[in-house]
Amino acid sequence: MIDEFAKDNLHRRLRRDREALLWKLDGLSEYDARRPLTASGTNLLGLVKHVATVEARYFGEVFGRPSPEPLPRWQDSDDSDLWAAEDETRDQIIAFYRRTWEHSDATIAELPLEASGHVPWWPEPSPNTNLFAVMVHVLTESVRHAGHADILREGLDGRTGLRAEHERPVDEEARAAYRARIEQAARSAAAIRA
Repeated sequence: MIDEFAKDNLHRRLRRDREALLWKLDGLSEYDARRPLTASGTNLLGLVKHVATVEARYFGEVFGRPSPEPLPRWQDSDDSDLWAAEDETRDQIIAFYRRTWEHSDATIAELPLEASGHVPWWPEPSPNTNLFAVMVHVLTESVRHAGHADILREGLDGRTGLRAEHERPVDEEARAAYRARIEQAARSAAAIRA
């Protein structure tokens, strides 16, 4: 009974965070969805592509259920899953992610939490694992990148939040005042401890 509760809870959270990640693309221009927003090149559409690839591998290859999506061998990874090439459309990447959800959801539904899996890219002694550990790992990866996407989106146009229905209009004046309070506290603390 606890296994089904844990599985359902993890799966529900994974589905929630998938949608949150996609929501970060809503309303963005093609350029803003793709452009590098950090020194390392992190970008919103690339985060979606990366999380889709991660999910396809973990709920596919790890359990002997290869993804129907064409993926390069994990050994040949060249970080091309972290950004969208010129010939890849936003719709193609989103569709890839959604098809990956279907395959992943089927794996999660059909296997028990203790189902054995093998992650060849994990170092010894821990490449052998189970569905529970993989669900936690993929959820953690998804949450981490949804958080990145939240910060990147805020930097673009100020929008924040987990879902559209919880978004509040940005009050620029209140936000500026709040930020100024934090800035002042940081300056004061630095002066005291200098």
